[in-house]
Amino acid sequence: MEKRLPLFLFLALLILFAWNLMHPRAPEPAASEPGPQTEQAAAEPAVVSAPPQLAPDVADTEERTETLTLGAPGQPGYWRMVVSNRGARIVTLDIGNYFKRRGLTDAEKADPENWTRLLEPVETAKGITGSLLLETRPSTAALAPLGLDQVLWTMEVLRDDAGAPNGVEWRYGAGTGVTFRKRLTREPGTYRLRLELALENTGAAAERSAELLFVPAGCVPEELGDRFYDEPRAIAVGYDEEEGEYAAQWKSAKTSKGGEGALDVPTPLAVAGVHNKYFAFLVSGADDAGKAALAGASYRGIEDLGWLAGHPGEEKAARRRVACDVNLAVRVPAPGATSTYAFDLFAGPKDVDVLAAEHPAFTEVERTDLSGWTMFSSIGRFLLGVLRVFHAKIGNWGVAIILLTFCVRLVLFPLNRRSQTSMARYQTKMKRVQPRIEEIKKRYADNPQKLREEQARVMQEEGAFPPLGGCLPPFLQIPIFFGLFAALRTSFDLRQAPFCLWMDDLSRPDRLFEINLSLPFFGDVHYFNLLPILMVVLWIVQQLGMPKPADEQAARMQKMMMFMPVFMGLFLYNYAAGLSLYMITQSGLGIVEQRVIKKVWPLDDQEVAKKGKKGGCGPFSGVLERLAEKQKEEMQRIQQGRPRGSTAAKRAEKKNRRI
Repeated sequence: MEKRLPLFLFLALLILFAWNLMHPRAPEPAASEPGPQTEQAAAEPAVVSAPPQLAPDVADTEERTETLTLGAPGQPGYWRMVVSNRGARIVTLDIGNYFKRRGLTDAEKADPENWTRLLEPVETAKGITGSLLLETRPSTAALAPLGLDQVLWTMEVLRDDAGAPNGVEWRYGAGTGVTFRKRLTREPGTYRLRLELALENTGAAAERSAELLFVPAGCVPEELGDRFYDEPRAIAVGYDEEEGEYAAQWKSAKTSKGGEGALDVPTPLAVAGVHNKYFAFLVSGADDAGKAALAGASYRGIEDLGWLAGHPGEEKAARRRVACDVNLAVRVPAPGATSTYAFDLFAGPKDVDVLAAEHPAFTEVERTDLSGWTMFSSIGRFLLGVLRVFHAKIGNWGVAIILLTFCVRLVLFPLNRRSQTSMARYQTKMKRVQPRIEEIKKRYADNPQKLREEQARVMQEEGAFPPLGGCLPPFLQIPIFFGLFAALRTSFDLRQAPFCLWMDDLSRPDRLFEINLSLPFFGDVHYFNLLPILMVVLWIVQQLGMPKPADEQAARMQKMMMFMPVFMGLFLYNYAAGLSLYMITQSGLGIVEQRVIKKVWPLDDQEVAKKGKKGGCGPFSGVLERLAEKQKEEMQRIQQGRPRGSTAAKRAEKKNRRI
């Protein structure tokens, strides 16, 4: 049993590892029939095709767009924004301090075409998506009979004292006595935009509570299209008063499958929005009225018809976007009054420090990225903290990963050395005992039961059992591997972090050169990644350098383990280069230990003489003696062929208890 335990545990961890990759756990429950609130929140915008039947008193006559550049290079909140008066929306939003690729010249960095896109429009069956859209609900339908998401609002660009664009203001009134106003401004020195929503009662509309639907992010694009991370994701976070902590739920474009449902978290919401692997667009309340207005959220899968036009027959893959719809609980004010609600819109990187500084609930976005890896998330965060310390001193994330690997190996070296010594002594003993085992096999080749009894007797006499701690060091490294695997999936620190030579982004595969092959059972391979191949080679070399077990069962297990590096190499072929670098360094240090350290400092493989009854076992000597006696009785039972529950065995057991 002890010999099979390492293989069993390794395979169990491997199955867990593969299951989490192929079936990432989403923390949201599957919604079957959404309630009335969900049905309202998940409703698609209505496209206006008929001419207006009611003359608006505040509206535009033709569609207009404006392109605004907000902020300055190198500062938080440096954006290029295209806004439209059609539904008072953001069409596109690009962030200017982060780029689509590395190695750009200053002139290329100044070109917004190379900036990272945070928001983009998508063509759907019900029209073009947009961000910051408002939609009416039954309680507000009479205030805007033609809706709010497709009508033409008035639009005015706001400027600061120096004349530079600082935001935009939209206004719309349908002639019903209530005018809607949206005012969007930049918060200097931050990744925040301030959105003020106002309802002005200019007529005789009755004062009452009402509801609107708010779509903060029409579509957040994919950052990498990484199969190890489902993106984009709609998320909602609320504060659970009973538990005293934030609770979050999310739904990705993949898991939504084009459907819709509620994001069931405590209300009023703390945060809601959409994020991809490295960037987020999130809304939170900026004043008391805004915080109280965030009454709930839902997700809505979006089919990208524009993408589908270029990929016919791939309808499932076209469901590649997701929206987060937020229910707003507002109030129609008394005649002549205005009700206002302020919201903060975060549009920036998912850097842990930035998120924590913006809002305490924003850290839940990073926590949900580790969903499915809960048991390893703390390890991953600790390892990232160590990497940051090394990076602060060295300035290179690749070198930081190598130093981290060296430290892990150094910490585990004493345990490794002790384990290797125990295994070496066990191998020596097995070589001495092996002739007796072979003789027993020949003598009792026709009597399997007698063969097992005699083998057990010899192993008992010689104490030839594998040391229980022999597999402990490898198992201690498994949580480190999984923790680093989980952390590297989404760590913003490693985005476009270079190492050396062609390895200019440790968050992606190393991509030595482009090949564009279609392989059976493997799919399309666009790049030749050298690091995973080198990782497999070093794993195999390390295993070949391990001592050959004298025990047949252990030898068979070692042969089976030879296939694991190949399997893992194929599985991680398109994973982040940072993880491959960690494994390469780990195997390289293992080979150095095999070829150099063990020659300079050989293992003590001499058998340890058995100690007598007074061999220094201290206060545990009596316990050990009783255990040895029970083990001896068990061997006698096996040799005599008595079943475990026999009368003689029970008598002996009672006698031992009295002793």
